[in-house]
Amino acid sequence: MASWAKVQIQRENGERVEAQAPIIISASRSTDIPAFYADWFFHRLKVGYSAWTNPFNGVKSYVSYQNTRFIVFWSKNPEPLLPHLNELKDLGIHCYIQYTLNDYVTEGLEKNVPPLEQRIDTFKQLVSKLGKGRVIWRFDPLILTDGISIDDLLGKIEYIGDQLASYSEKLVFSYADIAAYKKVKSNLEKSQVNYSEWTVPQMEEFARRLSELNRKWHLQLATCGEQIDIERYGIQHNHCVDDELMIRFAHSDKDLMKFLGVEIHEVENSLFGTEPIPENAIMLGETLYAIKRKDNRDKGQRQFCGCMVSKDIGEYNTCPHLCEYCYANASKEIAVRNWNEHKNNKLGETIMGR
Repeated sequence: MASWAKVQIQRENGERVEAQAPIIISASRSTDIPAFYADWFFHRLKVGYSAWTNPFNGVKSYVSYQNTRFIVFWSKNPEPLLPHLNELKDLGIHCYIQYTLNDYVTEGLEKNVPPLEQRIDTFKQLVSKLGKGRVIWRFDPLILTDGISIDDLLGKIEYIGDQLASYSEKLVFSYADIAAYKKVKSNLEKSQVNYSEWTVPQMEEFARRLSELNRKWHLQLATCGEQIDIERYGIQHNHCVDDELMIRFAHSDKDLMKFLGVEIHEVENSLFGTEPIPENAIMLGETLYAIKRKDNRDKGQRQFCGCMVSKDIGEYNTCPHLCEYCYANASKEIAVRNWNEHKNNKLGETIMGR
């Protein structure tokens, strides 16, 4: 786990408490903050702190935003972020968005997301506002059911990919591993979704055919948290909270670069030509490159997760998308109850207003 600086903050009720002051915020793997809690989050950012309840022991702790330099947003509907993005610029905070844009409309697996065409348009608007590369397309998870085959999944991806190819640089995907998540298994069975687990040959087939499909798009293809090695199809293991993206987008932020262990160098030219650039350099245009001297990987994540250290400020059981395969909600009923609690105190310290 990251060892963030500890600071003293004053709560809105006047009480002074200790808070973590993370550099990198994840918002969030646990719930869809952009879709449902954007106003809450940006209010808390202005206040300077929020509270977070540990899902394992129920203990409330506090997060200060005084040192925050970068935010990774995760969402299936980040449209509510659009009016807030200038606020981040004013605060000198950079961001990118992990945008899960699936098509399970016919099958009803994501009943509460906006229509597909609206979500595609939102992707384009965000790219227009933030720039290409800062909005990452995810088709995640890939689910096989009695009504969804590999052919169906590739057809859905192709339809979206044809519209996003000039707006996205990357496609991230994962194979639904239902047996590994009791909540997912329970939620699907409760909704009578007749799913099937992916076999290794099916994964291989999908990867090969997706790689062939990608010949017309030339996107970077990457898997999220997958053990299977499919690099021979040009598919990499992803780093969703990615220090190299942060270096690319925010290399002028000296405090962030210091935290990431990064040195920025100019490309040197002499009478004898350009000086050799190290093989591990991260190019930042024609005149600059970065060298990373630190391993920022979060050792507390899953074995095959490549994410770097960050502080997730979301809470489980709070996402009212109510997707049938959800791993973050124990049940739809609990999520709806907590969403209603939030609406009773929309700007409270915690997402649930407690």
